[in-house]
Amino acid sequence: MLQAAEKLERSRLTAADWEAGALDLIAEQGIAALAVEPLARKLNVTKGSFYWHFATREALLTAALRRWEAHVDEALEQIAAIAEPRERLYELFRRTGREAKSHVIYSALLRALDHPSVQPVMERVSQRRLDFLSLAYRQVGMSRGNALHRAHLTYAAYVGFLQLALQLGMPRLDHAELEAYVEHVMSTLIPA
Repeated sequence: MLQAAEKLERSRLTAADWEAGALDLIAEQGIAALAVEPLARKLNVTKGSFYWHFATREALLTAALRRWEAHVDEALEQIAAIAEPRERLYELFRRTGREAKSHVIYSALLRALDHPSVQPVMERVSQRRLDFLSLAYRQVGMSRGNALHRAHLTYAAYVGFLQLALQLGMPRLDHAELEAYVEHVMSTLIPA
């Protein structure tokens, strides 16, 4: 009877479920909180289900980070499909202005840059985002140097805003304030 219950549990919860659960836990409590037992409790399963899919906590972390990175890449690809570069930038800023779990995960990962699995992922994600911004700014007519500077400024504003809101505990903006802030950032950083 116990084997049948364990088999049902393993078939019910996939590796992707564990990865998503890991990302949720990272978003809520940071990398240090990622452990098998608390995550199993959160997912309402036994640790046995975990070991069916992953050999170690690090294997789960690596898979979860890969999943998050793929999600980030997919979002950039969707925006890159917009033909007009100014509209592409506007869409990027609009999406970034929405409170999304991906931003919270990013902020949690910033706090864990000393972790050997996190650091290379954050480097790749940041570089792709900077390349995306730099190209878009070049396509709206900026010189290579100015486009690169504007890309860095834009990305620094994004990271700084996350740090203020999520790590320093600054008061959160209500919906109207956030919309006004995003509009201001767009009018400041996107050339006319």
